[in-house]
Amino acid sequence: MIYDIAIIGAGIAGATLAAELVPDARVLLLESEETPGYHATGRSAAFWSETYGGPAIQPLTSASRGAFDAGGFLSPLGSLHIGTASDEATVDAFLAAFANSGVVLERVDPAATIPGLRAPWTLGVWEPSCAYIDVAALHAAALAAARRGGAKLVTDAALQAAERRDGAWTLTTRAGVFQAAILVDAAGAWADPVARIAGAAPIGITPYRRTMVQLRTDPSPPDRLPHVADIGGRFYFKPEAGGRLWLSPHDESPAEAGDAQPEEFDVAIAIDRFEGVVDWRVAAVERRWAGLRSFAPDRRPVYGFDPQVAGFFWCAGQGGFGIQTAPAAAMVAAALLLGRTPDAAIAGIDLEQYSPRRF
Repeated sequence: MIYDIAIIGAGIAGATLAAELVPDARVLLLESEETPGYHATGRSAAFWSETYGGPAIQPLTSASRGAFDAGGFLSPLGSLHIGTASDEATVDAFLAAFANSGVVLERVDPAATIPGLRAPWTLGVWEPSCAYIDVAALHAAALAAARRGGAKLVTDAALQAAERRDGAWTLTTRAGVFQAAILVDAAGAWADPVARIAGAAPIGITPYRRTMVQLRTDPSPPDRLPHVADIGGRFYFKPEAGGRLWLSPHDESPAEAGDAQPEEFDVAIAIDRFEGVVDWRVAAVERRWAGLRSFAPDRRPVYGFDPQVAGFFWCAGQGGFGIQTAPAAAMVAAALLLGRTPDAAIAGIDLEQYSPRRF
Protein backbone atom coordinates (compact mmCIF):
# COMPACT_ATOMS: atom_id res chain seq x y z
CA MET A 1 0.00 0.00 0.00
CA ILE A 2 1.21 3.52 -0.80
CA TYR A 3 0.04 6.01 1.82
CA ASP A 4 -0.73 9.60 0.89
CA ILE A 5 1.27 10.94 3.85
CA ALA A 6 3.80 9.33 6.20
CA ILE A 7 4.53 11.26 9.40
CA ILE A 8 7.79 10.65 11.24
CA GLY A 9 7.07 11.10 14.94
CA ALA A 10 3.89 10.35 16.90
CA GLY A 11 4.38 12.89 19.66
CA ILE A 12 1.88 15.72 20.01
CA ALA A 13 2.83 17.32 16.67
CA GLY A 14 2.55 14.15 14.61
CA ALA A 15 -0.54 12.89 16.44
CA THR A 16 -2.57 16.08 16.10
CA LEU A 17 -1.54 16.46 12.46
CA ALA A 18 -2.59 12.89 11.70
CA ALA A 19 -5.97 13.51 13.33
CA GLU A 20 -6.39 16.64 11.22
CA LEU A 21 -5.46 14.86 7.98
CA VAL A 22 -7.36 11.58 8.17
CA PRO A 23 -10.64 12.77 6.71
CA ASP A 24 -8.82 13.60 3.47
CA ALA A 25 -5.72 11.38 3.30
CA ARG A 26 -4.38 7.90 3.99
CA VAL A 27 -1.94 8.50 6.83
CA LEU A 28 0.93 6.47 8.26
CA LEU A 29 2.45 7.42 11.65
CA LEU A 30 5.97 6.08 12.23
CA GLU A 31 7.23 6.34 15.80
CA SER A 32 10.80 5.41 16.74
CA GLU A 33 9.97 4.58 20.37
CA GLU A 34 7.78 1.78 21.69
CA THR A 35 5.43 4.37 23.20
CA PRO A 36 4.44 7.62 21.41
CA GLY A 37 5.20 10.82 23.31
CA TYR A 38 8.11 9.39 25.31
CA HIS A 39 10.40 12.41 24.93
CA ALA A 40 9.10 16.01 24.77
CA THR A 41 5.34 15.34 24.92
CA GLY A 42 5.50 13.10 27.96
CA ARG A 43 7.73 15.50 29.90
CA SER A 44 5.82 18.73 29.42
CA ALA A 45 5.31 21.30 32.16
CA ALA A 46 1.66 21.09 31.05
CA PHE A 47 0.42 24.67 31.02
CA TRP A 48 -1.20 26.82 28.32
CA SER A 49 -0.10 30.46 28.31
CA GLU A 50 -0.81 32.94 25.53
CA THR A 51 2.36 34.89 26.30
CA TYR A 52 4.68 31.88 26.43
CA GLY A 53 6.98 31.91 23.41
CA GLY A 54 6.41 35.60 22.74
CA PRO A 55 4.31 37.57 20.24
CA ALA A 56 5.36 35.40 17.27
CA ILE A 57 3.87 32.30 18.92
CA GLN A 58 0.81 33.88 20.56
CA PRO A 59 -1.47 33.71 17.48
CA LEU A 60 -1.01 29.92 17.29
CA THR A 61 -1.58 29.55 21.02
CA SER A 62 -4.70 31.70 21.03
CA ALA A 63 -6.06 29.96 17.92
CA SER A 64 -5.73 26.61 19.73
CA ARG A 65 -8.01 27.63 22.61
CA GLY A 66 -11.22 26.58 20.90
CA ALA A 67 -10.02 23.03 20.31
CA PHE A 68 -8.73 22.75 23.88
CA ASP A 69 -12.02 23.97 25.32
CA ALA A 70 -14.06 21.69 23.05
CA GLY A 71 -12.09 18.66 24.23
CA GLY A 72 -12.13 19.67 27.89
CA PHE A 73 -8.32 19.63 28.06
CA LEU A 74 -7.86 22.86 30.06
CA SER A 75 -8.40 23.67 33.75
CA PRO A 76 -8.18 27.17 35.28
CA LEU A 77 -4.79 28.22 36.63
CA GLY A 78 -3.78 31.81 35.80
CA SER A 79 -0.22 33.07 35.54
CA LEU A 80 1.52 35.71 37.62
CA HIS A 81 4.65 37.19 36.04
CA ILE A 82 6.82 38.72 38.76
CA GLY A 83 9.89 40.93 38.89
CA THR A 84 12.02 43.17 41.06
CA ALA A 85 12.51 46.91 40.69
CA SER A 86 15.34 46.29 38.23
CA ASP A 87 12.85 44.56 35.91
CA GLU A 88 10.65 47.63 35.37
CA ALA A 89 11.75 48.07 31.75
CA THR A 90 11.22 44.36 31.10
CA VAL A 91 7.68 44.56 32.45
CA ASP A 92 6.95 47.59 30.26
CA ALA A 93 8.29 45.79 27.19
CA PHE A 94 6.26 42.68 28.02
CA LEU A 95 3.04 44.67 28.28
CA ALA A 96 3.80 46.59 25.10
CA ALA A 97 4.53 43.40 23.15
CA PHE A 98 1.00 42.08 23.76
CA ALA A 99 -0.84 45.42 23.84
CA ASN A 100 -2.82 44.78 20.64
CA SER A 101 -2.99 41.00 20.78
CA GLY A 102 -6.23 40.52 22.66
CA VAL A 103 -4.37 38.84 25.54
CA VAL A 104 -5.57 40.23 28.87
CA LEU A 105 -2.71 41.41 31.08
CA GLU A 106 -2.96 43.51 34.24
CA ARG A 107 -0.40 45.03 36.61
CA VAL A 108 -0.93 43.73 40.14
CA ASP A 109 0.78 43.51 43.52
CA PRO A 110 2.28 39.98 43.57
CA ALA A 111 2.39 39.90 47.39
CA ALA A 112 -1.42 39.81 47.41
CA THR A 113 -1.32 36.43 45.65
CA ILE A 114 1.89 34.74 46.82
CA PRO A 115 2.20 34.28 50.61
CA GLY A 116 5.75 34.52 51.91
CA LEU A 117 6.96 36.47 48.88
CA ARG A 118 10.33 38.03 49.60
CA ALA A 119 10.60 41.83 49.69
CA PRO A 120 12.44 42.51 46.39
CA TRP A 121 9.64 40.97 44.29
CA THR A 122 7.37 43.99 44.00
CA LEU A 123 6.30 43.88 40.33
CA GLY A 124 3.52 41.69 39.02
CA VAL A 125 1.57 41.14 35.80
CA TRP A 126 -1.53 38.96 35.92
CA GLU A 127 -2.43 36.74 32.93
CA PRO A 128 -5.83 35.25 33.81
CA SER A 129 -6.23 33.02 30.72
CA CYS A 130 -3.31 30.71 31.61
CA ALA A 131 -4.51 27.15 32.25
CA TYR A 132 -3.40 23.62 33.04
CA ILE A 133 -3.27 21.28 30.02
CA ASP A 134 -4.17 17.61 30.41
CA VAL A 135 -1.38 16.62 28.03
CA ALA A 136 -1.88 12.87 28.34
CA ALA A 137 -5.58 13.14 27.51
CA LEU A 138 -4.88 15.52 24.61
CA HIS A 139 -2.26 13.22 23.09
CA ALA A 140 -4.40 10.10 23.60
CA ALA A 141 -7.42 11.80 22.02
CA ALA A 142 -5.39 12.83 18.97
CA LEU A 143 -4.02 9.33 18.48
CA ALA A 144 -7.49 7.85 18.91
CA ALA A 145 -8.99 10.27 16.39
CA ALA A 146 -6.24 9.47 13.91
CA ARG A 147 -6.87 5.72 14.28
CA ARG A 148 -10.64 6.14 13.93
CA GLY A 149 -10.01 7.99 10.68
CA GLY A 150 -7.94 5.11 9.34
CA ALA A 151 -4.40 6.22 10.18
CA LYS A 152 -1.92 3.42 10.83
CA LEU A 153 0.44 3.81 13.80
CA VAL A 154 3.65 1.78 13.79
CA THR A 155 5.89 2.00 16.86
CA ASP A 156 9.52 0.94 17.31
CA ALA A 157 9.91 2.14 13.72
CA ALA A 158 12.97 4.41 13.66
CA LEU A 159 13.65 5.70 10.15
CA GLN A 160 16.80 4.16 8.67
CA ALA A 161 16.61 5.14 4.98
CA ALA A 162 14.35 7.19 2.71
CA GLU A 163 14.44 7.19 -1.08
CA ARG A 164 12.08 9.05 -3.41
CA ARG A 165 11.40 7.60 -6.84
CA ASP A 166 8.52 8.08 -9.30
CA GLY A 167 6.68 10.43 -6.95
CA ALA A 168 6.78 8.20 -3.88
CA TRP A 169 9.00 7.64 -0.87
CA THR A 170 10.27 4.21 0.10
CA LEU A 171 10.86 4.35 3.85
CA THR A 172 13.01 1.73 5.51
CA THR A 173 12.43 1.50 9.24
CA ARG A 174 13.23 -0.84 12.08
CA ALA A 175 9.67 -2.16 11.75
CA GLY A 176 9.72 -2.73 8.00
CA VAL A 177 9.50 -0.92 4.67
CA PHE A 178 6.66 1.47 3.82
CA GLN A 179 5.74 3.75 0.93
CA ALA A 180 4.12 7.18 0.88
CA ALA A 181 3.71 10.07 -1.55
CA ILE A 182 4.64 12.72 1.05
CA LEU A 183 7.03 12.47 3.98
CA VAL A 184 6.39 14.73 7.00
CA ASP A 185 9.23 15.40 9.41
CA ALA A 186 7.60 15.76 12.85
CA ALA A 187 10.53 14.17 14.65
CA GLY A 188 11.13 16.89 17.24
CA ALA A 189 14.75 16.83 18.42
CA TRP A 190 15.52 14.42 15.57
CA ALA A 191 14.13 16.72 12.85
CA ASP A 192 17.50 17.53 11.27
CA PRO A 193 18.76 13.91 11.36
CA VAL A 194 15.53 12.79 9.67
CA ALA A 195 16.01 15.48 7.04
CA ARG A 196 19.52 14.24 6.33
CA ILE A 197 18.23 10.69 5.83
CA ALA A 198 15.74 12.03 3.28
CA GLY A 199 18.40 14.06 1.47
CA ALA A 200 17.16 17.47 2.68
CA ALA A 201 19.50 20.14 4.03
CA PRO A 202 19.27 20.54 7.83
CA ILE A 203 17.70 23.78 9.00
CA GLY A 204 19.70 24.01 12.20
CA ILE A 205 16.99 22.82 14.58
CA THR A 206 18.75 22.49 17.92
CA PRO A 207 17.56 20.49 20.95
CA TYR A 208 17.87 22.13 24.37
CA ARG A 209 17.48 20.48 27.76
CA ARG A 210 14.82 21.81 30.15
CA THR A 211 14.91 20.70 33.79
CA MET A 212 11.88 20.13 36.04
CA VAL A 213 11.67 19.16 39.70
CA GLN A 214 8.77 18.24 41.93
CA LEU A 215 9.02 19.69 45.42
CA ARG A 216 7.33 19.16 48.75
CA THR A 217 7.40 22.49 50.57
CA ASP A 218 6.65 23.80 54.03
CA PRO A 219 4.15 25.37 53.91
CA SER A 220 2.47 23.58 51.01
CA PRO A 221 1.46 25.78 48.06
CA PRO A 222 -1.84 27.56 48.74
CA ASP A 223 -4.92 26.18 47.00
CA ARG A 224 -5.26 29.12 44.62
CA LEU A 225 -1.61 29.60 43.77
CA PRO A 226 -1.27 30.34 40.03
CA HIS A 227 1.57 29.57 37.68
CA VAL A 228 4.36 31.94 38.73
CA ALA A 229 7.00 33.05 36.23
CA ASP A 230 9.97 35.36 36.51
CA ILE A 231 9.50 38.20 34.02
CA GLY A 232 13.20 37.86 33.23
CA GLY A 233 12.92 34.17 32.33
CA ARG A 234 14.97 32.71 35.20
CA PHE A 235 12.38 30.33 36.69
CA TYR A 236 8.76 29.31 36.82
CA PHE A 237 6.75 27.14 39.21
CA LYS A 238 3.17 25.93 39.50
CA PRO A 239 1.08 23.93 41.95
CA GLU A 240 0.34 20.26 41.35
CA ALA A 241 -1.98 17.67 42.85
CA GLY A 242 -1.32 16.58 46.41
CA GLY A 243 0.06 19.93 47.52
CA ARG A 244 3.21 19.56 45.44
CA LEU A 245 5.04 22.14 43.35
CA TRP A 246 6.65 21.83 39.91
CA LEU A 247 9.67 24.09 39.46
CA SER A 248 12.00 24.82 36.55
CA PRO A 249 15.10 27.04 36.35
CA HIS A 250 13.95 27.81 32.78
CA ASP A 251 17.24 26.38 31.53
CA GLU A 252 18.09 25.88 27.88
CA SER A 253 21.27 23.85 27.58
CA PRO A 254 22.18 22.59 24.08
CA ALA A 255 21.90 18.80 24.06
CA GLU A 256 22.12 15.84 21.75
CA ALA A 257 18.85 14.31 20.63
CA GLY A 258 18.24 11.45 23.05
CA ASP A 259 16.79 10.49 26.41
CA ALA A 260 17.38 13.74 28.30
CA GLN A 261 18.35 13.49 31.96
CA PRO A 262 18.49 16.29 34.56
CA GLU A 263 21.82 17.62 35.77
CA GLU A 264 22.25 18.03 39.53
CA PHE A 265 23.70 21.50 38.98
CA ASP A 266 20.50 22.64 37.22
CA VAL A 267 18.36 21.17 40.00
CA ALA A 268 20.43 23.11 42.55
CA ILE A 269 20.06 26.32 40.55
CA ALA A 270 16.29 25.86 40.43
CA ILE A 271 16.03 25.43 44.19
CA ASP A 272 18.34 28.37 44.87
CA ARG A 273 16.26 30.67 42.68
CA PHE A 274 13.04 29.45 44.25
CA GLU A 275 14.33 30.09 47.76
CA GLY A 276 15.17 33.64 46.70
CA VAL A 277 11.53 34.25 45.81
CA VAL A 278 9.56 32.88 48.80
CA ASP A 279 10.37 32.04 52.39
CA TRP A 280 8.97 28.51 52.10
CA ARG A 281 11.21 25.64 53.12
CA VAL A 282 12.00 22.95 50.54
CA ALA A 283 11.18 19.81 52.51
CA ALA A 284 12.04 17.32 49.76
CA VAL A 285 12.88 17.00 46.09
CA GLU A 286 10.52 14.16 45.18
CA ARG A 287 11.14 13.89 41.44
CA ARG A 288 13.45 15.38 38.84
CA TRP A 289 13.36 15.02 35.08
CA ALA A 290 14.37 16.73 31.87
CA GLY A 291 12.95 17.05 28.40
CA LEU A 292 14.12 18.40 25.07
CA ARG A 293 12.82 21.56 23.40
CA SER A 294 13.88 22.01 19.78
CA PHE A 295 14.19 25.43 18.17
CA ALA A 296 14.90 26.66 14.66
CA PRO A 297 17.51 29.46 14.47
CA ASP A 298 14.85 32.20 14.63
CA ARG A 299 12.83 30.36 17.31
CA ARG A 300 9.72 30.14 15.13
CA PRO A 301 8.27 26.77 14.14
CA VAL A 302 8.77 25.40 10.64
CA TYR A 303 5.74 24.27 8.64
CA GLY A 304 5.92 23.73 4.90
CA PHE A 305 7.37 21.82 1.97
CA ASP A 306 11.13 21.79 1.64
CA PRO A 307 12.17 24.11 -1.23
CA GLN A 308 14.75 21.63 -2.57
CA VAL A 309 13.42 18.12 -1.89
CA ALA A 310 10.09 17.22 -3.50
CA GLY A 311 7.51 15.64 -1.22
CA PHE A 312 9.38 16.45 1.99
CA PHE A 313 7.41 18.52 4.51
CA TRP A 314 8.71 20.14 7.70
CA CYS A 315 6.62 20.11 10.90
CA ALA A 316 9.31 20.93 13.43
CA GLY A 317 11.00 23.52 15.65
CA GLN A 318 8.07 23.90 18.06
CA GLY A 319 10.33 24.71 21.02
CA GLY A 320 8.61 24.61 24.40
CA PHE A 321 5.26 25.68 22.98
CA GLY A 322 4.51 22.66 20.82
CA ILE A 323 1.71 21.35 23.03
CA GLN A 324 -0.07 24.64 23.67
CA THR A 325 -0.06 25.39 19.91
CA ALA A 326 -0.71 21.84 18.69
CA PRO A 327 -4.31 22.22 17.45
CA ALA A 328 -3.61 25.37 15.43
CA ALA A 329 -0.28 24.00 14.21
CA ALA A 330 -2.05 20.90 12.90
CA MET A 331 -4.53 23.11 11.05
CA VAL A 332 -1.65 25.12 9.54
CA ALA A 333 0.28 22.04 8.44
CA ALA A 334 -2.81 20.31 7.07
CA ALA A 335 -3.80 23.37 5.02
CA LEU A 336 -0.30 23.55 3.53
CA LEU A 337 -0.06 19.81 2.92
CA LEU A 338 -3.44 19.46 1.25
CA GLY A 339 -3.62 22.88 -0.40
CA ARG A 340 -6.96 23.58 1.25
CA THR A 341 -8.44 26.78 2.61
CA PRO A 342 -7.17 27.39 6.15
CA ASP A 343 -9.60 26.68 8.96
CA ALA A 344 -11.40 29.75 10.32
CA ALA A 345 -9.42 29.54 13.57
CA ILE A 346 -6.16 30.26 11.73
CA ALA A 347 -7.50 32.37 8.86
CA GLY A 348 -5.89 35.55 10.15
CA ILE A 349 -2.42 34.05 10.65
CA ASP A 350 0.30 34.65 8.07
CA LEU A 351 1.39 31.10 7.26
CA GLU A 352 4.38 32.24 5.21
CA GLN A 353 6.25 33.21 8.38
CA TYR A 354 6.62 29.50 9.17
CA SER A 355 7.89 28.44 5.76
CA PRO A 356 11.24 26.60 5.51
CA ARG A 357 12.01 28.91 2.57
CA ARG A 358 13.02 31.58 5.09
CA PHE A 359 16.23 29.66 5.69
